[in-house]
Amino acid sequence: MENICEWDSCRKSGSFKAPLEKDNSKNYRWLCEEHVKLFNKNWNYFEGMNQNEIENFLKSDLTWHRPTQKFNSSDNFFNILWNNALNDKFNFFKEEKINNNLNGRKLNEKDKDAFAIMGLELNASWPIIKKQFKTLVKKFHPDRNPGNKGFEDKLKKITLAYSHLKIIMIEK
Repeated sequence: MENICEWDSCRKSGSFKAPLEKDNSKNYRWLCEEHVKLFNKNWNYFEGMNQNEIENFLKSDLTWHRPTQKFNSSDNFFNILWNNALNDKFNFFKEEKINNNLNGRKLNEKDKDAFAIMGLELNASWPIIKKQFKTLVKKFHPDRNPGNKGFEDKLKKITLAYSHLKIIMIEK
């Protein structure tokens, strides 16, 4: 079924929707291309509002015209999310506390980075570290990857990480 333009005395095909009201309701009318252009040219959503009403509307529009809550409100979504983030119900961080020390020595960020570069867990023993180092050296050695600068850089990082872990393990 074809819609007819709802502009006064127009009988052209109405293919375009134009709102009847400013309240973003589903109420609209069908207009032809000529009249929808005229409608849009003259449309002023804020017509009849004073400056204060316009500013309040725009401020409310930032939150989709929904009421806002203070962050410390007990039913604020972000407050609930934050409190749940700090609650370790599944003991995700409990294991990290155990692994973040090496025989009573607290690991710093450089220590943790060295383990990560070598692809090791934080509680890896010295024999595991040595075995992993040998595996990585074989994998990234320049003789096995001639002309590949990326492998050379990776091997340098691995060697530095290994040297750092060696110092840690000897200190204990």
